[in-house]
Amino acid sequence: MMRRFATMLTTAALALGVAMPPAHAQSAPPVTLTPDRPAAPAPAANGQDARLERGRYLAIAADCMACHTAASGKPYAGGYAIDSPLGTIYATNITPSKKGGIGHYTEAEFARALRQGVRADGSHLYPAMPYTSYALLTDADVGDLYHYFMHAVQPVDEPARQTKLPFPFNIRLSMMGWNALFLDNKRFVPDAGKSAQINRGAYLSEGLAHCSACHTPRNMLMAEVGSQKLAGADLGSWHAPNITSDKISGIGGWTDVEIAAYLKTGHVEGKGQAAGGMAEAIQNSLQFLHDDDVAAIVAYLRTVPPVRAAGQQKAAFSHGSAISEEAGLRGMASATERHSLNSGAVLFSGYCASCHSASGAGSTGQAYPALFHNTATGAETPANLVSAILFGVERKIGKEGAEVEAFMPRFDQRSYVQSLTDEQIASIANYVLKQYGNPAVSVTPAYVAQARSGGEKPVLARLPHFIVPVGVAALLVLIALLVWWRSRRQSKD
Repeated sequence: MMRRFATMLTTAALALGVAMPPAHAQSAPPVTLTPDRPAAPAPAANGQDARLERGRYLAIAADCMACHTAASGKPYAGGYAIDSPLGTIYATNITPSKKGGIGHYTEAEFARALRQGVRADGSHLYPAMPYTSYALLTDADVGDLYHYFMHAVQPVDEPARQTKLPFPFNIRLSMMGWNALFLDNKRFVPDAGKSAQINRGAYLSEGLAHCSACHTPRNMLMAEVGSQKLAGADLGSWHAPNITSDKISGIGGWTDVEIAAYLKTGHVEGKGQAAGGMAEAIQNSLQFLHDDDVAAIVAYLRTVPPVRAAGQQKAAFSHGSAISEEAGLRGMASATERHSLNSGAVLFSGYCASCHSASGAGSTGQAYPALFHNTATGAETPANLVSAILFGVERKIGKEGAEVEAFMPRFDQRSYVQSLTDEQIASIANYVLKQYGNPAVSVTPAYVAQARSGGEKPVLARLPHFIVPVGVAALLVLIALLVWWRSRRQSKD
């Protein structure tokens, strides 16, 4: 499952990146697909079990590897840390080990965990596991996934690290109430009024790929807002953009070829670069989808009702243009700050211009992308620009051993190049926005500090800070009422 937690999230974002030229993964053999048996490749020529192949492809389409495999860890052995607004959630071991994994699960128990977020022992999973999306999966696909995990994944006996959220979020039983309110445990039903391709795209997007988990805004209880489907959402410090059919706020201004190329490579010149959780989704999942599956996703996204952001008049990718090298080097610094090491112009010249050029045009071939006509610099929010500077960009595309890597160093405290202060990053971001991007957007050091610490906390995440004082106040009121009731009763006696 993607490293997402919009319920509590791996962020997905179109972001500023240092991208190498795109490389397409080799496509699997074309197949005929239906909602009842999606993603089923033809049997391998070497006689490999076709059902295992179907399960393997489904696991890739669902991006199970991303969450359930820790860095340098064994496949599907869990332990990957998901930094949610409510605390760190550790993905579980889903290898077929009966000691540390799910080897003791029956297919029915596997299906219940996948679709309802309930383990074999009856305990509840947090919706960092996108079971609200997986609820749409057909019985055939759930069976193939189970078959794959039980027979083709190497068992790992070591259990994954346990999740320990702070009170009250550590009360897993509370998820029963959340599920009662927000889990629609129904299977995917094709729309008879839509083509087979659009239905296939809907099944992939809404179910397996769980796009809405990142791209749909959340309410106060961290559930998706259905009326704002795929209209964009904040994911920690990143922002998953609007991918509705709107031509200004969404992807209505992208061509089918551009959307497909982005899903397969994470890079479209003149539009955007994938970073954060979206880079992970492309690297681990989307680049390996069959071309007809990608085309189906594109066809489906074209049907998503447009949602226009209030006041937005111009598409993010349409902002900015190249400037002369001289103007870029001289920058926008005033006479009093031209000699300041913290001016945006000086910092940009020292840290950014060597790759992105002083003109902002990037490098020949766009191995280092242009800073204008870039969704990170032209967006209505500076989230992805700031996050890219803070946390860098890393994305690998292509077959193992022959990957093409997109890379930009990070400049936060974990940087191995040089850590920049909140003030310095704000200065660089503002310089880039004014010179090459959306000049109506600005960044403060406080905004950078917030992004550095994981972004703005949702209301639910701030709840524990109020529980103790509210609880104490409620207790005092109760005591006062008891004293009053007792004194009144004594006076009557």
